[in-house]
Amino acid sequence: MVGLDRAAVAEAFSGFVADSGVTADQIEFIDMVIEHLTEKGAMDPGLLYESPFIDVAPEGPQQVFDFEKTKKLVEVIRGLNESAAG
Repeated sequence: MVGLDRAAVAEAFSGFVADSGVTADQIEFIDMVIEHLTEKGAMDPGLLYESPFIDVAPEGPQQVFDFEKTKKLVEVIRGLNESAAG
């Protein structure tokens, strides 16, 4: 088994989609991150600036999230990477 548990990954990102003002692009972006981590088990945050992510947000995550949420997104990804490696 290479990937991470989908429920655990989804829980880690629940704060990104819990807000009532969340947009369809934000949900799609987070769903793609969850899918990648579930499938691969880890993720280089640099991939957020490559396809398929830039298909939704051509300028990267900061196009759909503010600076603080983008920073938090990278922190959550790195935390999951560390827990998967450990």
